[in-house]
Amino acid sequence: MIELFRDPEMARVGQYQSILEAEGIATFVRNETLSGTEVVIPAFYPALCVVDDKDYERAVAIIRSYEQEVPGSDEEIRCPQCGELSPGTFSECWNCQAALSAPAP
Repeated sequence: MIELFRDPEMARVGQYQSILEAEGIATFVRNETLSGTEVVIPAFYPALCVVDDKDYERAVAIIRSYEQEVPGSDEEIRCPQCGELSPGTFSECWNCQAALSAPAP
């Protein structure tokens, strides 16, 4: 099982889970019930995981494709911590959960 995406909003995690499961990718949400706590700890945000490791790359491609269809997502943001590119609509890096602030050059 590999973590694909983590977000403080369970609704967004659930949306991506629905998209992936509609494509036949089995998923699991970690920390689903911890999202309502008052203390903000990113490590405990709801995390969407793909159950089968070999589905990971396909899941990333599906989510990226979906994000490109969303208005304002045509830009990518380079993570200042790990250097990974994330869709412009993300507020946190999909890879390491660092805060994102500027579009990629």
